[in-house]
Amino acid sequence: MSLISQNAQKRRLEKSGADDGNDEGIGSPVAMDGEVGKGTKLKNHNKKKNKRTKVSKAQQNKEEEEMQQLESSLFGALYTPLEFGTEVGAAVAAPDKDAPLFFTDRSAADGVDDLPIYEEDLAHDGEEDEVVIKGRKPVWIDEEEERTEVDIVKVARLRKLRKEADEHVISGKEYEARLRGQHAKLNPFTGWADMDRKTIPGASDGESDDEGGVDDILQNNDELVVKDTVKLLPGMLEFSRLVDANIQDPSSGPINSVQFHRNGQLMLAAGLDKHLRFFQIDGKRNPKIQSIFIGDCPVLKASFLPDGSEVILSGRRKFFYSFDLVKAAVSKIGPLVGREEKSLESFEISPDSRTIAFVGNEGYILLISAKTKQLIGTLKMNGSVRSLAFADGGYQLLSSGGDGHVYHWDLGTRKCIHKAMDDGSLSGISLCTSRDSSLFATGSTSGIVNVYKRDDFLGGKRKPLKTIENLTTDVGEMKFNHDAQILAITSRKERNGMRLVHVPSFSVFQNWPGPRFSLHYPRCLDFSPGSGFLSVGHAGGKVLLYKLHHYQNA
Repeated sequence: MSLISQNAQKRRLEKSGADDGNDEGIGSPVAMDGEVGKGTKLKNHNKKKNKRTKVSKAQQNKEEEEMQQLESSLFGALYTPLEFGTEVGAAVAAPDKDAPLFFTDRSAADGVDDLPIYEEDLAHDGEEDEVVIKGRKPVWIDEEEERTEVDIVKVARLRKLRKEADEHVISGKEYEARLRGQHAKLNPFTGWADMDRKTIPGASDGESDDEGGVDDILQNNDELVVKDTVKLLPGMLEFSRLVDANIQDPSSGPINSVQFHRNGQLMLAAGLDKHLRFFQIDGKRNPKIQSIFIGDCPVLKASFLPDGSEVILSGRRKFFYSFDLVKAAVSKIGPLVGREEKSLESFEISPDSRTIAFVGNEGYILLISAKTKQLIGTLKMNGSVRSLAFADGGYQLLSSGGDGHVYHWDLGTRKCIHKAMDDGSLSGISLCTSRDSSLFATGSTSGIVNVYKRDDFLGGKRKPLKTIENLTTDVGEMKFNHDAQILAITSRKERNGMRLVHVPSFSVFQNWPGPRFSLHYPRCLDFSPGSGFLSVGHAGGKVLLYKLHHYQNA
């Protein structure tokens, strides 16, 4: 028989024997025992694997906690409150030799007790580790430091703090001193920051004076140049355009009023879309705080009370509204008893927040109490009233109108104390006074703006300090900034009809508003209390925001 036939026969016999063995072992006890044994071994293997996983996770978590405690001790409580360590007698875990240290270990260390110790620590005996602050006492002392003891061998990163090879436990106060010394080694001390440093003996007087002056500058964060006390120069104004003040909620109609709150951060915007909106002005996002809908009154003017407690809103209606900022409540006031005015759209509020003066019919000025919102008196001009402005902290009132005269009223006696013709004016339609009431400006229908010194005007001098002829249409809103170095004048009928006047020289800033920026048709404006911001509302429903770099405070 050939070798091929013998091998084929042998394979057939082995295959048939294997099949018989499988058939016989299906239900046999030997086969079942084998399966049970395999299952038991698999379960034991899984248990051991899970156990090893748990041990490794526990060890990893423990190392992370120790690392976090160390970081909190060195750099502050980033993760958990400051913990100096464990008490004496607590279980000490075996140190981890693989944990990274702050410094490279250049010596051979076989065991825990043979860890390296810096020679400079042994030589100086810890003199450099202790940082003593001379001349100043600590503000607060933690009594727990005296009772706390720290094991500096438990955490691998703390072993560098040892001064002796067999040192394990130190007090909390000593631990803090060694950490400070270690920090001083890693971060060399800067001499100019030492508040208690004295002048080096032997130095020349000139050198010590110069050094002391530099130290005074470097040891505080005051600005080197305070621009608020510097006079604003004429010609070119340093400013930059910021994000629109109402970018988060633009108006669907013309903006008729913008005004900053006394805190310099809150600003209101109101217009013909019957909405009163408040924005927090930061120059970057200008988030909207609140929006109020006044259904039956398109707003023609809105203004804060100078004390910041309320907002007065008016339109072409015989009533007006008051919005309480504290209670967030809207109150409707009017019609006024005994008056037949069909429109209370124009008003001014006294700086002392006591009186609201409304423009009435037939030359009447209506005086309303800001507290009770009741009519407390009236003033009568010869011609029609077109504009109002308070002076002397609210004790006097200026008015102008159709007869071209400027009236001064004493609100204590309710009498006119002075009346004079506005130079070259046929009909006065705009008035404004500086914060200290030393200057006032008048605007007419011809676009002429006259600036007067108030004391000279009351003394009989009729000639204005300056006549500004940069506008050619009706003068709209005018306003001095807080230090009366800038006078802003607008005209609603002229595109880009706004000029900024440098008051000391009475010249217009040449670079305002600039070729890249369009003011549309400006209708209202306001300076922030510190003149850091300038807002301009126009007929397109936007409130433009500018930063005046000369002024540092909003």
